[in-house]
Amino acid sequence: MKRIIVQIFSTIGINSYFYAIVKKGIYQGSLKGIPFPVLNCYACPFARFACPIGSLQHYAVIRAIPYYLIGIFGITGFSVGRAPCGWLCPFGFIQDLLYKIRTFKITIPRFFSYSKFAILLIVVIVIPYLTHETWFSKLCPVGLLEGGIPIIAWNPQTGGLSNLKHLIGWLYFTKLGILLFILGLSVISKRPFCRIFCPLGAILSLFNKVSLLQINLRENRCTPEKCDMCRIVCPMDINIYENVTDYDCIRCGKCVHVCPENALYVTPSFSKCKLVEPAS
Repeated sequence: MKRIIVQIFSTIGINSYFYAIVKKGIYQGSLKGIPFPVLNCYACPFARFACPIGSLQHYAVIRAIPYYLIGIFGITGFSVGRAPCGWLCPFGFIQDLLYKIRTFKITIPRFFSYSKFAILLIVVIVIPYLTHETWFSKLCPVGLLEGGIPIIAWNPQTGGLSNLKHLIGWLYFTKLGILLFILGLSVISKRPFCRIFCPLGAILSLFNKVSLLQINLRENRCTPEKCDMCRIVCPMDINIYENVTDYDCIRCGKCVHVCPENALYVTPSFSKCKLVEPAS
């Protein structure tokens, strides 16, 4: 329940430019130059911050090194690893809610998780660098859900935005198809976008092994053959007892709370170096 509350407040806080309802235009204040470490569309009328992947593509297009963006990724990653995906990301929150719908469920094979690294390298960096076009943003389902659909739906004749119906073409419907596929898949499988497609998740996952925030395991207490509760509740469907620094771990802490043997616990990484195990 605590994580859901944080997710709600994060979603509202990141998208808190409610004056957009009156203005019918996106926020262009000083905060819009700061990428927040979750996937949240720059073009969303309510968005207060820039999208880090959109910013990364921009620098790929202009063929420049994004020093401040590297700093944001580094500070976030070295501090908490992929925790923003589990606690702060609005689209991750939406997927969590959709999975709660009662229907049949499927398990996505683990090898699909590697595709997000290919998307990061090819679609976010290489193709924009070569074509001078931000192709991930053009196809991003989050961008359509948070930006494209609200803007087209408003379609104001006057004010901050001009008539945009002429922009509804093959690319718009392609992105709509991708969005509907992701939302439908989210109902029957755990966080498919985060696991398969998200380039920001790919970046932050590289820090999981070295981040300050770590999940630790008391191996002598873990009995997965009798339990497996940690995998059952895991939003990313991973076996945390096999690798506590798994690149798909979003540090949500659900596994820690449900473990009946108290085999998992969270500490800063330097606690492990001292070899001091918390009391039961």
